[in-house]
Amino acid sequence: MSRLNFIHLILFSLFCSSIPLARSQEVQIRTPYVATPSDIVNAMLKLADARKSDIVYDLGCGDGRIVIAAAKEYGARGVGIDINPQRIDEANQNAKREHVANLVNFHIGDVFESDVRQATIVALYMLSDVNVKLRPKLMHELKPGARIVTHGFGMGNWQPNRVEEVDGEKVYLWVLPAGNKLSASVEPILLNRSSFK
Repeated sequence: MSRLNFIHLILFSLFCSSIPLARSQEVQIRTPYVATPSDIVNAMLKLADARKSDIVYDLGCGDGRIVIAAAKEYGARGVGIDINPQRIDEANQNAKREHVANLVNFHIGDVFESDVRQATIVALYMLSDVNVKLRPKLMHELKPGARIVTHGFGMGNWQPNRVEEVDGEKVYLWVLPAGNKLSASVEPILLNRSSFK
């Protein structure tokens, strides 16, 4: 993640943490909404080896672009979860526009309380501290062989199975092994964005 993008992410985080939503409700937004560029979305799905048989969950899905791309490009089913109702409305509209509404579902919910047991791929673009807090949930609910793919931020001291760099942006992959113990050393693979178009 470039330094400028990181600064924008932090500033946006401070701004978003107190935005009131409709009906005078406030939600606790743990991480700012910053859309993942489409070439990074493609890199994440390729790195996770997405297939038609997969169920892709995007925790903090925003406008739904990762789940929608998985459905459109791979025929995978998907579920997007976001705490912001505005983002869920946008994601549903985007799914209809892309003609994949029959393959995807979007839900308003807290990622820490949502059931992800059906996921074969979990996509995240969250800050590192949120990713770390999600680890126990992912370890408990995901089956061996499930893939976790993140954009820009790791999972604390979990060593990824693979790391790819796409024009300065890192994409991380973990494959949940039997026994749910994650460890592997890995060398970054440097790529340019055109590799994923």
